[in-house]
Amino acid sequence: MLPTVPTDSGRAAEAYRSGLWTSGTLADSLRDAAQATPEREILVDGPVRLDCRSLHDRSAALAAAMLARIPVGSVVSFMLPNWHEAAIVYHAATLAGMVVNPILPSLRDHELGFILTDADVRMMFVPGEFGGHDYPAMLARVTATMAAPPQVVVVRGEPTPGQTDLASLSGADADGWPVLDPDAVRMILYTSGTTGRPKGVLHSHNSIHALIRQIGAHWLVEPGDRFLVASPIAHIGGSIYAFECPLLLGTAAVLMDRWDADRAVELLVGERCTHMAGATPFLEQLLLAARRRGTRLPDLKVFICGGASVSPSLIRSAADHFERAVVSRVYGSTEVPVTTIGAPDDPARAADTDGRPGIAAIRLAPHPAAPDGGEICARGPQMFLGYLHPEDDADAFDTDGWFRTGDLGRLDDGHLVVTGRAKDIIIRNGENIAPKEVEDVLIGHPDVAEVAVVGLPDPRTGERACAVIVTRARPAPGVAELAEFLTARGMARFKSPEQVVVWDSLPRNDAGKILKHQIRARLVDTDE
Repeated sequence: MLPTVPTDSGRAAEAYRSGLWTSGTLADSLRDAAQATPEREILVDGPVRLDCRSLHDRSAALAAAMLARIPVGSVVSFMLPNWHEAAIVYHAATLAGMVVNPILPSLRDHELGFILTDADVRMMFVPGEFGGHDYPAMLARVTATMAAPPQVVVVRGEPTPGQTDLASLSGADADGWPVLDPDAVRMILYTSGTTGRPKGVLHSHNSIHALIRQIGAHWLVEPGDRFLVASPIAHIGGSIYAFECPLLLGTAAVLMDRWDADRAVELLVGERCTHMAGATPFLEQLLLAARRRGTRLPDLKVFICGGASVSPSLIRSAADHFERAVVSRVYGSTEVPVTTIGAPDDPARAADTDGRPGIAAIRLAPHPAAPDGGEICARGPQMFLGYLHPEDDADAFDTDGWFRTGDLGRLDDGHLVVTGRAKDIIIRNGENIAPKEVEDVLIGHPDVAEVAVVGLPDPRTGERACAVIVTRARPAPGVAELAEFLTARGMARFKSPEQVVVWDSLPRNDAGKILKHQIRARLVDTDE
């Protein structure tokens, strides 16, 4: 069982006064939708189309089965692709008063074992097979080593001995559903663990509710709009577009379980999707695919880009090509999702900044690596409750309760410009170099398709800056050419990388974020 997390009474009172927090939960919204608009299409997964009534009924049946097997308040995990069954699990767990824990299907034994043990997961849903990987076999290996393993349920596949098939897991309508506290923990999401062990991020019904209300207010969302959900539902972004917005904003979710830009264009056109969000590679590839097909995606109203460095030229190119879509950068984290809402009403700011704050407040704490700005600190009604382990909170918040993001930035006429990660800062000969600042310029080089700048140990200077690039041309641009390109665009000479490495691709997580710790480790091993 998860610990009880105290709520800041002042913040809570203001959130309730503003209507961003309510006394209801998503379970109430699901019941209301099933009664008020039972035949409204709410979820599309290939040939499967669910309306509000069928989503409610299937979720309620699974919730009853959960309650017959595990206590209220237990953690229920799912390691599923963007399938409609994931929505049923998500809503069933909500109805049953469980805590939902989405897990990326790309994780394997080591990471999975850590999460299942750390969160004390009591029930786990996995696919039979996805991407050529045997999930029931993996769960059999992982749970065999656990003192208190979860019950394992297999979706679209055959369970191993001791596991259960989803089709056989249902129950009669419960006699009475648990009374839910909207301020209690309802979701736990794990950080990537790139700078240490993964941390469990705790969100309440109301922190997610506030997030959805912000999206509805600022991203041109109307009842009947349709979100193409290509981002993994195990991330905060994918989960809210697939599970929360359809009920709280009256939208529908069109699911993609594997990213394919040409297929995305087909779905955007065929399903008349109005909204999409994704990391930089999604936007880059979608734009190319739309051009190949000769469509300007006339139904698309909004594309929100975040999660990785985004060049201003990409934002402008996409906005110019799409017939009417607002294309904007945003900034946020699992802890404070959608900290900025972009600049949907200002195309120039949408390209050159990461947007203006929405319901969250931002302040910049002084930091030696950001003399013109500081470390980004944020708080708001969508902020998480804290980490699973209270000791992780110690360095995460300042004395006034602001979340310290670890990112650096500056404010430009009320709009945030993220300049990099504090831990990514390269200190060479006593000079601070912000890799993101360099990357944002280099991505504009005509021969650079992808770039990551990392610091490597150097016996003479302390660190050296290495640019790892994916090139569009051969030979690839070298140190001198990149330095000339940077200085021609007004960047100080000392910020130019003194090493260039060419790779075929850069490692990314499922959300498209470049994994610099993997790049750095590989380069250090090469040096040795």
